[in-house]
Amino acid sequence: MEQSIENEKLGWRVYLEKKVLIMLALGFSSGLPLLLVFGTLSFWLREADVSRTDIGFFSWVALAYGFKWIWSPLIDRFPIPVLSGLLGRRRGWMVFSQLLIIASLAGMAVSNPQGDLVQLAIFAVIVAFSSASQDIVIDAYRIELASERLQAALAAAYMTGYRLAMIMAGAGALAFAAWFGSNTGYDPEGWKYAYFIMASLMGVGLVTALCIHEPTIDSSAIDNVEQEFRQELIAKGTSPRTARLMAWFYTAAIMPFKDFFDRYGKQALLILALIGCYRISDVVMGVMANAFYVDMGFTKTEVASVSKVYGVIMTLLGAGLGGILVSKYSTMRILALGAVLAAVTNLAFMVFSYIGNSLPMLTLVISLDNLSAGIATAAFITFMSSLTNVAFSATQYALFSSIMLLFPKFIAGFSGLYVDMFGYNIFFLTTALIGLPVLGLIYIVNRHTGSLAAESH
Repeated sequence: MEQSIENEKLGWRVYLEKKVLIMLALGFSSGLPLLLVFGTLSFWLREADVSRTDIGFFSWVALAYGFKWIWSPLIDRFPIPVLSGLLGRRRGWMVFSQLLIIASLAGMAVSNPQGDLVQLAIFAVIVAFSSASQDIVIDAYRIELASERLQAALAAAYMTGYRLAMIMAGAGALAFAAWFGSNTGYDPEGWKYAYFIMASLMGVGLVTALCIHEPTIDSSAIDNVEQEFRQELIAKGTSPRTARLMAWFYTAAIMPFKDFFDRYGKQALLILALIGCYRISDVVMGVMANAFYVDMGFTKTEVASVSKVYGVIMTLLGAGLGGILVSKYSTMRILALGAVLAAVTNLAFMVFSYIGNSLPMLTLVISLDNLSAGIATAAFITFMSSLTNVAFSATQYALFSSIMLLFPKFIAGFSGLYVDMFGYNIFFLTTALIGLPVLGLIYIVNRHTGSLAAESH
């Protein structure tokens, strides 16, 4: 209630807060690499005459986002040499991951899938790993940056930057590839320059990370637990060096997960199931979307033009509308709305497959996709952030966001094979149907956790 009153007092001016603008820039940095190893890469590979089946399997590169919880404890509790000493733990990891992304995107730029597919895959894996690491530290930084009063605005700014970066990495990369290469045929020079430009745009996040301040977090409680645990091990005969390593591992890798299950009990599994399945419909469909545009006969310029105009408008509208709906109707209701919209969007793609090459239909499906994604993402970020204990922000949020993508990305790897067997129309219908059970999970989680009732008070 107090948070709502504060936000009403601030009004639209909250988006001029320095911390909110920081998250806009970091959201852009976080969102840029994803499509470059996912949808845009699929367009590039298909245009280079790589098979749809191989493109589907290639999407498993993005599974790095689904396993980032494994190394998140390192980022949460371990300072990276040199950089953390100069910049602080969070900023040090941020800069390190951004430099790796820039270098590996440049490596992708000089790789040609027609002759260097393995080399391209290696650099794509490095991009995905580095990008997932960047997500871990930026999510933690967002949660630690400000009090609860500003968290909704920080999430909205982050999501807006993220979605704008995805449009740049999608429509922007296609436009650059067409500008520097060929609009109708495959030209590796165009893709080389496009990926070099994308690498340079990571400078937005790098400059921001160098200019911001390190958040101040009170870790004394966790440090005390680590010290007590170490002393207990030493008292039992464990060597000081081994005890120190075991105590660090306990606080960094075990306590975050123990804390989550202690707080939610048996309902924790239901919550994780919902997180793991929520985005299955749009993620599975997304792998084949750009390949579908190529096979439908659209040029890079046509796809880029529609995406950069209607995609941007609908992204901003979806993000803004999502934030308003969450504050007015509660997170769980808007989660359900997002699941329904994802299914409807995929059904629109199915209708598109029957209509054929049509710019108005391309505009409609891209607009629906960005609008529904904006609404759903606003609710989903709010939902996952509400589950996080700030004492373990990096590890717990990494767990949630990893689970969010792990199962959908794995299933998406078979999308090209499925299209080859059954065609695009059946594929889009299937992706719509597999998203519907999510509604049942939302109902069950809401009923058992009582979150809807809590939010309404």
